[in-house]
Amino acid sequence: MSSIFDPRRTLEQRRQAVANLYDFLVKGGIADTTRMPSDVIDDGHKATLHRYHPTTEATALPVLMVPPLGSQATCFDLRRGCSMTEHFVDGGRPTYLVDYGAMTFEDKDLGLEFFVNDVVAPAVRKVSADNGGQPVNLVGWCMGGLIALMATAAHADLPINAVAMVASPFDLSKNPMLAPVRLIGKYTDGTLVGGAFKAMGGVPARIVGPAFKLTAIATYAKKPLTLFKYRDDREFLAHIEAVDGLMNNMLAYPGRATLQAYQRLALKNELATGTIQGPNKVVHLADITVPVMNVAGGSDVLVPVAVAHQVGELLPNSPDVRLETAPGGHLGVLAGSSARTTTWALIDDFLDSHAG
Repeated sequence: MSSIFDPRRTLEQRRQAVANLYDFLVKGGIADTTRMPSDVIDDGHKATLHRYHPTTEATALPVLMVPPLGSQATCFDLRRGCSMTEHFVDGGRPTYLVDYGAMTFEDKDLGLEFFVNDVVAPAVRKVSADNGGQPVNLVGWCMGGLIALMATAAHADLPINAVAMVASPFDLSKNPMLAPVRLIGKYTDGTLVGGAFKAMGGVPARIVGPAFKLTAIATYAKKPLTLFKYRDDREFLAHIEAVDGLMNNMLAYPGRATLQAYQRLALKNELATGTIQGPNKVVHLADITVPVMNVAGGSDVLVPVAVAHQVGELLPNSPDVRLETAPGGHLGVLAGSSARTTTWALIDDFLDSHAG
């Protein structure tokens, strides 16, 4: 890459750089965010199930992608050329996505158990039936991975073949960013923050996006310099644009699920023990008997490696637990420019080694 003020740059290089920045900043963008074509095969409350159009003959077990709360489900389909969805489809995997849609104040009573029992569990059964009864591979990012794993533990009868998670948190006591939150919760019994969640009915979308960006504030502060520095790299600019599009359109968290995540996962740190108290039953991760993977981001400040890899201590009955680390932060490890040869390759190897 040329230095920023390199006098040796040709007139054509300068012209192209100006065109790149103009397209990025003024013309409407350069990223191809056309979504992979799909059909809706089931549409329940906060549970729209998509089946992606195959591009080649199916050669593997079906994959169901499970997004986290707070993010657009398009996190798996960021842009053409950098899309886990596209990767799975082109790789011959029958590919499905469950989409919760936007959350409103009316959804404030939806807890994690709703997404486990009433969204993911039925989706697994539907995907399996759509593939002649074959077992299903679950792939989830962040809390989506937790929801997928909890569904696996809570419903032993589900036709699940394996669970691959990306940046899913298990021991939040190992995240220094949460130390102040845990300290406040310790001395207020969780009522101060919990009361705010109840009053708001969750975490509004207008807060989720900025809060997420705060975890990478140094990156955003340097953005103008970064754009100029990489002005010749149209692919790099396209990726920044696609990431910004996702970050600027984050979704609200429903109140009950937010309160559960705060009180049970952040304060009581239940997941670190492998036991989660649900409203009607206790879920034990030790009940999981399928292969499990968790890929941590090497520079993830939301879910550091130690937080993600704690799951390796919680699955005594899984036949294969893989703890991997790939480049990138919380989103970058899922959909960064190197994800195809790192995270996605690790998931491919994991799923292929348990193809039945």
